Amino acid sequence: MTRTSPLAIRWIAAYWPWIVRVSLLWITLLALTPPGSRAPLEPPQVVETSKPQVCVHTRLIDEVFEWKIQRSLQLVREMGANTIVEFFPWAYIENQENTYNWAQADRIVRHAQNQGIQIIARMGFVPEWAHPEIDDLYSTLNYLPDESFDDFADFVAQFAARYAGTIDHIIIWNEPNLAFEWGYRDVDPAGYVRLLQTVYGPVHAANPDVVILAAPLAPTLEPPGSPHGLNDILFLQALYEEDAGTYFDALAMHTYGFTDSAGAAPDPPTLNFRRAELLREVMERNGDAEKPVFITESGWNDHPRWTKAVRPSTRIANTIDSFNWAEENWPWLNKLCIWALRYPAPTFSYPDNFTLVTPDFQLKSIYYAIQAYARGWERSDTLWLPAPGG
Repeated sequence: MTRTSPLAIRWIAAYWPWIVRVSLLWITLLALTPPGSRAPLEPPQVVETSKPQVCVHTRLIDEVFEWKIQRSLQLVREMGANTIVEFFPWAYIENQENTYNWAQADRIVRHAQNQGIQIIARMGFVPEWAHPEIDDLYSTLNYLPDESFDDFADFVAQFAARYAGTIDHIIIWNEPNLAFEWGYRDVDPAGYVRLLQTVYGPVHAANPDVVILAAPLAPTLEPPGSPHGLNDILFLQALYEEDAGTYFDALAMHTYGFTDSAGAAPDPPTLNFRRAELLREVMERNGDAEKPVFITESGWNDHPRWTKAVRPSTRIANTIDSFNWAEENWPWLNKLCIWALRYPAPTFSYPDNFTLVTPDFQLKSIYYAIQAYARGWERSDTLWLPAPGG
């Protein structure tokens, strides 16, 4: 039998109060610290909504903690939106050729399913191995050379097969009418059509039920020859002239309101919410009237010092008016998705004022306004407060 030495007994007696204090402090910190990788699933949830066109763009792929993914999606469900748009960057998932890391994508999909939420997936962001050796200092992770189109198509097909039946709507690229989004190269409608053509067949083979969405274009008035981009109306027409309509099943759009009201007329030299109607006219002129439209980014900004912003009350009114306008006037529209639910971290600039929820999960008045609209709750036209119940 081993006995504790007198020296050890004296040491324990001397330091016992500190041992107890440190232990209690450690237990308290563990209790206050949110869980990291663990976020147990709830019983399967159902989105309660009276406006199924309501949708929101999320930014979940960069979340470190799984509980934040879960909480964000709970807020989407509680707001009454049954669909999100989420970015799944190629460079995150296939950072090395033929080596896939699906962990973060799986987390997002798992929690979206648990909350009863559908996902529209946006594809893009090129891994380093898919770049050629280039000397262009300004090239970006949006640079996809023609020789890597097949690699991108293979990735999207892998994604489509993995999540078939769960994610059946996939957007190919983002705003290719901007030089930045096209890898700081001259915009190239024919090049984007080649990308669509390369992707379309393999992805449909991987998931026959997939809906391929042509990339949303950035609302811009840039003229032909501009180093920055090309007017979205002109770019869309150029896509059709290259037979793009054969290689997509629906069109994604970005329609921000800026300083105009939701009902302001869509005059060609003006960027506003109803610019979507000008894009729709291009579709109809080119025989694509049967294809649906998904507005995957929309909204107003209420930053106090941004020249394209409005007052917070105006932002709320315009947002609700935009849903009403779309419901009453746009039978071709499937979803109207607000940018954005929340960011993983603050930007400390005007983009923060596009969000509905702060990074630390404070709900803004506009969140409650959209919630009341989506769920059919009575509301005041002059004062927005947290809605009762829910």
